[in-house]
Amino acid sequence: MTHTVTLIGKPGCHLCDDARAAIERVLAQLPPTASVTLDEASILDDDVLYQRYWEQIPVVLVDGEQHTFWRVDEQRLAIALTGHDV
Repeated sequence: MTHTVTLIGKPGCHLCDDARAAIERVLAQLPPTASVTLDEASILDDDVLYQRYWEQIPVVLVDGEQHTFWRVDEQRLAIALTGHDV
């Protein structure tokens, strides 16, 4: 199964940098058969994202659904992407 992880944040957001690093650690530990794409979007470039998420960034979506905000639980993200802990 293919998944898309989307990180919604903005430039200069230290929590966004932390979230990106956590996501990258999870993706690096996934089995070779996992197919995951990481996309990023800035609330500064999209009024709809700004209105919806400005108080919650960083926000992580998995396959278009909100998975978490502020902090990334790496184990929870791994389970969402693989069905089990990596």
